[in-house]
Amino acid sequence: MSTGRILVVEDDPDISKMLRIYFDSQGYEVLVEMRGGDALETCAKKMPNVVVLDINLPDMNGYEVCRELRSNLRTKHIPIIFLTQKDERSDKIKGLELGADDYITKPFDIEELKLRVQGAMRRARFENLTNPVTSLPSSKLIEEQLKIIKNRQDWTLLYIGINYMDVFTDVQGPVALEDVLRFTASVLTETIEKYGTLNDFIGHAGSNDFIIVTQSGTAGKICREIASRFEKEVQVFYPFQAKREGKVVYTDGKGNQREAPFMNISVAALHGREGPFADIREITEVAAEIRRQRPGCPE
Repeated sequence: MSTGRILVVEDDPDISKMLRIYFDSQGYEVLVEMRGGDALETCAKKMPNVVVLDINLPDMNGYEVCRELRSNLRTKHIPIIFLTQKDERSDKIKGLELGADDYITKPFDIEELKLRVQGAMRRARFENLTNPVTSLPSSKLIEEQLKIIKNRQDWTLLYIGINYMDVFTDVQGPVALEDVLRFTASVLTETIEKYGTLNDFIGHAGSNDFIIVTQSGTAGKICREIASRFEKEVQVFYPFQAKREGKVVYTDGKGNQREAPFMNISVAALHGREGPFADIREITEVAAEIRRQRPGCPE
């Protein structure tokens, strides 16, 4: 199981290679980009748990990358650690003012950097900013987003749930489930990247619940793409016998043999024009009721 996903943005190939090898040996998934523009694209698609960001880059400096990440709804929560040769107090202050979480100068102690990475990830989880498995925004950031849209009408919320997840977990185990959750996060993120905008929001509300806040005009297309991709691609997580039979055969807690279909998703679509909503709790309650009573993608 991965310890977390790190994006290293560093144009020195020796340093980036060293960081990749070291953090890979510590159990992290390590992504490396040499240019700021590429780093922004990777962040939007791959959602790292933390970004280790050099200030001096060939296309745009680290301050600009930080500013862009903090202004994007999908990436503003990601912890950023600046990595630079500069040791001036003004440079540190500038980085922190832009929203960086930490700052370390070259040459650096790799163990110290590891502790700073661990600290940044721990703080984000403690503050309920991100889900530890999917790296998507979780409770606190979801609440903030719902507060923003509560009094508006120009939005559609897709409330997405994974069906038959409990059966899969009983048969395949919790580690396999984490792979499914990360896969789901990738499907949502890639679909928003394809059809949505930089202001669309993706959150992992807990367990098997995900939310997307997007524009009403694209919500239907996004919903159908997610449902179709999930149904087709989730089968890879099942053993050969189950795929051949097209179902899961398992033994329940009472020793009875049962059958269940593969996991699929159900979606509720809630439009801002259906308000006004008294508070954010009402938004999620209405969405949950829609998913129970009449799930489906909007037109």
